[in-house]
Amino acid sequence: MLFMSLEVYFNRKLTPRAKADEEAHSLIILDEVQFCPRARVAIKHLVADHRYDYIETGSLISIKKNVKDIMLPSEEHAIEMHPMDFEEFLWAMDDEMMMPYIQLQFEKRKPMGAFHRKTLDYFRQYLIVGSMPQTVAKYVETHDFEKVDEVKRDILALYRNDIKKYADNQETKVVAIFDEIPGQLQKHQKKFRLSALQNEARMRDYSEAFFGLGDAKIINCCYLSIGLKLNEVRTTLKCYMGDTGLLISHAFDERGIVSEELYQKLMFGKLEVNEGMLIENIVAQMLRASGHRLYFYSNSSRTSNDDRMEIDFLIAKPITTSRHNIFPIEVKSGKTYTLTSLKKCIAKYGNQLSIPYVLHDKDVREMDGLIYLPLYMTPLL
Repeated sequence: MLFMSLEVYFNRKLTPRAKADEEAHSLIILDEVQFCPRARVAIKHLVADHRYDYIETGSLISIKKNVKDIMLPSEEHAIEMHPMDFEEFLWAMDDEMMMPYIQLQFEKRKPMGAFHRKTLDYFRQYLIVGSMPQTVAKYVETHDFEKVDEVKRDILALYRNDIKKYADNQETKVVAIFDEIPGQLQKHQKKFRLSALQNEARMRDYSEAFFGLGDAKIINCCYLSIGLKLNEVRTTLKCYMGDTGLLISHAFDERGIVSEELYQKLMFGKLEVNEGMLIENIVAQMLRASGHRLYFYSNSSRTSNDDRMEIDFLIAKPITTSRHNIFPIEVKSGKTYTLTSLKKCIAKYGNQLSIPYVLHDKDVREMDGLIYLPLYMTPLL
């Protein structure tokens, strides 16, 4: 009766697997499944019926709230989704040729040459528009940054509404963290200071709120690593927005909309302040979308200048060996910069380090044992 009702309602004949040789069989999507817990329960029987395939979608904030009193089916296979990556953005911009070329140049460690400027322009559009499918679709349709910003603000409002509806007794803490992210990222040292939320605040009081935002893909948490062995310390972290386009609208919210002038400055790299936080945020976003867990290293030693350093990101080699397992990454947004911390890190922890990378807005080059990569090559690390 369910299948017959679907056919009548949509005026579309369902094709079961048994006839798949004749034509593609039907896929049934249960959208916003969190609003119908009984549909999730029914999946067990629908899968056992074996006539059709099923996809369930839903908001991660609310989908975990609406599971009380139901038996979650073991037939569910969860797929972790992230915002659109840079390659998917290029596809949306009707360019399927650029990413294979970027990959080839990365593997050969060769400059992009004449194509560097074009790819950097794509990257800056990706940074500004963001990677939420709705905002990308609006940009492809209009190429109007202000119209895109309206869509982003709708998404931010949806986040807030979901937090209020589903955060239980953590609502105040979750909102406080969410609102504080831009301010924390504007600091030179971007470690999240709980004192900004409440006097004498402790991580044990806020850990559930951080976890909830991270689990819902609203934020990306980057944890302190001790001794460069990727032993994380969950009491010290940096907190990035899951989508950099949303961060721009969240951070620059005068009059409720980001001006076209600001977007133009971002597009051409002319923003005098705050660009560093956006560049570091999008690197975190791209590393996370590539499957990396996020770590950083910081040592504020008051006794030894050689020990005092801060490395933006550490990622692990896919295969662990006895030595050289960690890739240290420094992210640079300006035209001129120093690499003092990275050089100290190499001198002190050389046996643990693999290739040191510097991500910047210039082309590929190798110098003094360092590999300099344009920011848009981050997904290939």
